[in-house]
Amino acid sequence: MLNQQHPIWGEQVYAKALELLQERGVRLEDIGEIVMFLQEKYIPNLQMGQCLESIHAVLQKREVQNALLTGIQLDILAEQNKLISPLQEMLATDESLYGVDEVMSLAIVNLYGSIGFTNYGYADKIKYGVLEKLNDKKNGVHTFLDDLVGAIAAAASSRLAHRRRHQEEEELKAQGVSYPSK
Repeated sequence: MLNQQHPIWGEQVYAKALELLQERGVRLEDIGEIVMFLQEKYIPNLQMGQCLESIHAVLQKREVQNALLTGIQLDILAEQNKLISPLQEMLATDESLYGVDEVMSLAIVNLYGSIGFTNYGYADKIKYGVLEKLNDKKNGVHTFLDDLVGAIAAAASSRLAHRRRHQEEEELKAQGVSYPSK
């Protein structure tokens, strides 16, 4: 239920998420490049506009917005040295056994099914595009942001894959192809 005294509008949260991405040096086109990289082999004639549309659809989800706001705020606080120890040191160094950033990102990945996990793992492993810059500790603390950006790209990629499969099935139906019977 919407709090009548202090409403938090979805448009407000969406706008803040976009603003924070930009402030932290991540353009939607950067995420689009990751999506394109992940899907261009599987979706013929994939265009950046399709990637961006899918990214916007993912970013419209409130749980994605919440994850971005929370993760980016923690990164900022770590840069400002305002977290308690040892959390400060774990976030500032992106400590390998600190997995909360990945757990938060998996919630985004899971929005579009198991293919998202594969996309996310691959993008995270090779640090494609902006992920490499975010992972470089010389560019600030991005312990959460690098994983969140990878998760958004993976979810957008998965969304495109699901939509492509649906389109292929609709084309087959239009050609009169029916389901195989056993």
